[in-house]
Amino acid sequence: MMGKVPLTARGAEQLQSELKRLKAERPQITAAIATARAHGDLKENAEYHAAKDQQGLAEARIRDIEGKLSNAQIIELDKFNAAGKVVFGATVHLVNVDSDEETRYQLVGEDEADIKSGRLSISSPIARAVIGKEEGDVVEVVTPGGKVTYEIATVEYV
Repeated sequence: MMGKVPLTARGAEQLQSELKRLKAERPQITAAIATARAHGDLKENAEYHAAKDQQGLAEARIRDIEGKLSNAQIIELDKFNAAGKVVFGATVHLVNVDSDEETRYQLVGEDEADIKSGRLSISSPIARAVIGKEEGDVVEVVTPGGKVTYEIATVEYV
């Protein structure tokens, strides 16, 4: 039994559109299997095996997405007041205390994480260190490169 999967509204929309696209591709995959099957001996038919593999991967992803969406807890930041605390979905501006380097991350669910876009998984070391903290708090994060100390400059709910 899966627990609740936290998602931002944006993340839920992305999963729903991926699910819709995968379901729309089903007839094409089935047609590719039928075409490949028509080519004869299935043991040595690479097209057939590739199409069957594609079908298996697509069906597994469909089940995965449906499971996540059925267990999704969609967090809408504009619907509650976190009173300045860092919570799921919040955008946090961090300042590295040693280098003065600034970074900005939105804390999101596993499926939405994209470090290049500034979306950080809620289960990452940085997210775990800042969750529940407030502006002005200083946190230490153990990273693969060693300990890093950050000050939470601002917390936004956008």
